[in-house]
Amino acid sequence: MPENSPPRNADPAASSIWAHAFLLGDRLTIDRSGQGDVISTAPFAFRKGEGFVVIFRYGATVMIALTEGEEREALARIATESAPTAYIEEEWIGIEINSGYEDVPAAAGVLQLKELSPARALVIADVLAKSVALARYEREIALVFDTIEPAANTLAKSGRIPKSRRSLLQLIGAALLAQHRVSGRIAFAEKPEILWEHPELERFFSRLEDEYEIIERGTLLHGKMNVIASAAQTFTDMIDTARSTRLELLIVILILAELVVATITMVRH
Repeated sequence: MPENSPPRNADPAASSIWAHAFLLGDRLTIDRSGQGDVISTAPFAFRKGEGFVVIFRYGATVMIALTEGEEREALARIATESAPTAYIEEEWIGIEINSGYEDVPAAAGVLQLKELSPARALVIADVLAKSVALARYEREIALVFDTIEPAANTLAKSGRIPKSRRSLLQLIGAALLAQHRVSGRIAFAEKPEILWEHPELERFFSRLEDEYEIIERGTLLHGKMNVIASAAQTFTDMIDTARSTRLELLIVILILAELVVATITMVRH
């Protein structure tokens, strides 16, 4: 296992497995026709060996209780069908299974479960997938903020927009791209559909969601998106205003030139 994987509990009565979440791209489309042992269609999930593979349309894949060989085999299939070059983000969580546990996140990044049922696997996958997706978008939004800051500093010091129109348009483009990628990709506030069939897992989902701060991170991300949208709108309005001012000045110059020509013509006559 990788060095960044979480430590295991030392409980000798519990069996230990792993959940591994990847973010492979912006969207995944998998051929479902030849897949057996399907446990869910939305998200698409199936059994593999003793574990589960859960695939989300917004690019996340979560593998639970798979060996390293099974993970490589599953990733190779996904790469063949959806063509992601390499995973962008990943997260690990250790899982301890013991019939005496109460389905709660424990210390040191370990999750304690009574049993690894398909319903529990889907709940874990939902939270881990949202977490890796949020991590990717948080990083992208931070890069956009780094791009906006120099232009904002120039505006604050001189009261003018940057002279380079191309760089300003690139800044606005980066803001719009970030908005497009974040908006609608992950419904971070929605609960997984499996809870409708297994309401007894509602408390487990809430605890796991709180552990990864999904709602807080998603709300903060949307707040940053609003700031980026406002900045992009401000710079766009300033560009339009500057262009309108130049156009109006050009019209005035043309009118004055026409008056001068008309005056000279009348004087000559």
